[in-house]
Amino acid sequence: MGQRYWARPLPGFGDPRARLLLVGLAPAANGGNRTGRMFTGDRSGDWLFDALHHAGFANQPTSAHADDGLRLRDAYITATIRCAPPANKPLPEEILACRPYLLEELRLLDRVRVVVGLGRIGWDAYLRARRALGGAPPPTRPVFAHGAASDLGDGLTIIACYHPSQQNTFTGKLTMPMLRSVFRQARRLIDMGGLEGPPKPPAAARLRGEGRAKPPAARRPRGEGGPFTGPGAL
Repeated sequence: MGQRYWARPLPGFGDPRARLLLVGLAPAANGGNRTGRMFTGDRSGDWLFDALHHAGFANQPTSAHADDGLRLRDAYITATIRCAPPANKPLPEEILACRPYLLEELRLLDRVRVVVGLGRIGWDAYLRARRALGGAPPPTRPVFAHGAASDLGDGLTIIACYHPSQQNTFTGKLTMPMLRSVFRQARRLIDMGGLEGPPKPPAAARLRGEGRAKPPAARRPRGEGGPFTGPGAL
C-alpha cells in the first residue's frame, strides 16, 4: 500500500494498425502498475507474451519492463479497467467508469479482425462495448468457452480464452499449449479473412457506428510511436 505506483492507471499499447485485439481485465497491482505497461513484470505476462511471440505477434517472448524492447506486431492489448481493482474483482461502476477509454480505442482501431477476450470479464466487456458503438447483433449468441470462436457477422471474430492468471496456470486449468493454440487460431483467422472468408467492406464503419464522424486526423494512430504507445496516452 505504501508503494508510489499503487493504483495508477495504464493505457493500452501495441500496434495502432493491429488486426488482433486483446481485451483483458485490468493491470496487475504488482505487474503493470509497477512497470507502467500492461501484462509486464508478472507471471501472467510471462505466459501471454510467450504465446504471442510463438504466433508471430510479438518480437520477443518476454516482457520485463517498459523499456525492454518489446514490440507487438499486428496486435494491440487493452483492458476493461485501467487501474488494479481490489482482489481483482471490479465493481460494475468501476467498469462503467473506464468504458469510455475502451470505446475510444475501438473507434480508432478500425482494422481489427479478431478479438481475444482474456477471461470472461474482458470477453464480455468487448461485446458490451461493441453494442454501445452500434454494432449489429451477431448471427448466433457467442458462448464463452476456452478456444471458442464466434462470428460477429461483420467480418470480426471473437475468441474466448481463459485468463493467464496464476489462479488458472498454477491449477492447470490453462496450459501453455492451450494458450498458444488460441493465438495460432487468431493468426489463421486473420490470414484467411475470418470464419466466413474475406470481411465485407462496411464492417469497420458499422463497428464505429453508422454516421459517426471520424476522429480528427491528429488523433488517429500512425504506426510506431502513435498515440497509444506510451503511459498517459489515454
